[in-house]
Amino acid sequence: MWINTTHRSKEIEIMDDLGMSGEILINTLDQLGNINQWLGGNRVTLTGLEVLLKNHPPEQEIAIVDFGCGHGDMLRKIAKWGKKKGFTFRLMGIDANPTTIDYAIELSTAYPEISYLKQDVLSDAFQHTSYDIGLCTLFLHHFEDEVAFTFIQKILNNARIGVVVNDLHRHPMAYYLFSLLALFIKNKMIRTDGLISILRGFKRMDLESFAQKIEHKSTIHWRWAFRYQWIITKK
Repeated sequence: MWINTTHRSKEIEIMDDLGMSGEILINTLDQLGNINQWLGGNRVTLTGLEVLLKNHPPEQEIAIVDFGCGHGDMLRKIAKWGKKKGFTFRLMGIDANPTTIDYAIELSTAYPEISYLKQDVLSDAFQHTSYDIGLCTLFLHHFEDEVAFTFIQKILNNARIGVVVNDLHRHPMAYYLFSLLALFIKNKMIRTDGLISILRGFKRMDLESFAQKIEHKSTIHWRWAFRYQWIITKK
């Protein structure tokens, strides 16, 4: 049966339970990090970051915030990449799940440039967080359209340079390819949430609709594996 991807799904992912804890969550975070690495998904964020920093003086400190940071794998990759490029980064990961944040801190002890904050990004307290670049890697699809757009506006207001969104392309082929991959994944949460995530993902027209309402330069590119890279540069 051909899956219908015309409209974004409103089904809730298991991981959206912010009170989740325990070994199943830790195992899920580890495996998701591995899957993103295997499929080249992290590269989408890194190349977007590279675009925003193209003309930035390396010696000037750059504050980057990763929203929905999970266990911090993206930030650790950015820290390594930044050192190779000669940049001076101050990195912060924000996530609302306390277990996730604690695990991220544990894994990042060798990275003094990285800090973490347990915070709901939709809360009023978040409005006072300022930085140079905001990152949304596989995070925006957790929100329905209106909330997602409001969130993008909010992080743009607080960003000095711009924002990089790296999220899933809502496409039948992506759904079926992940279904095949899931045959080799023992973690039930990943199998279930992975398919829901794809159906909650975006089509180009969804992101273009957001971009048309934003008064900043936007570029939207399709990337492997079934990802959209949306780079927003502040004027």
